[in-house]
Amino acid sequence: MIYHLTFRKNWRYALATGPYKAKSLDKEGFIHCSTAEHLVPVAMDFFQARRKLTILVIDETKLTAPVKWEKPSGGPPPGVPINAKFPHIYGPINHEAVTKTLDMERNADDVFVPPDNL
Repeated sequence: MIYHLTFRKNWRYALATGPYKAKSLDKEGFIHCSTAEHLVPVAMDFFQARRKLTILVIDETKLTAPVKWEKPSGGPPPGVPINAKFPHIYGPINHEAVTKTLDMERNADDVFVPPDNL
């Protein structure tokens, strides 16, 4: 499984209009994803102003777009090893590949905490 962080409204929009397309698909040519162990560092680094995120749990084998595991161009977020590779989806995410969605919120210490059922 791989994971994509987004907002509930973005996923609802995709369910109503077609495959999920993050803004990065147009800007960079792929959708950023993560492993379970990298979710919190990614959330803390890239979603500093947010309190709640939605995690798309994605079964790679059900994707219709190709996935490449690559090093991030700007380096990994703090707390992630320098040689870490991240999954990048080179196309929209088809609904069938998303096995579930989960919410991730900040705790009292202002740190994102992944859900127990990840």
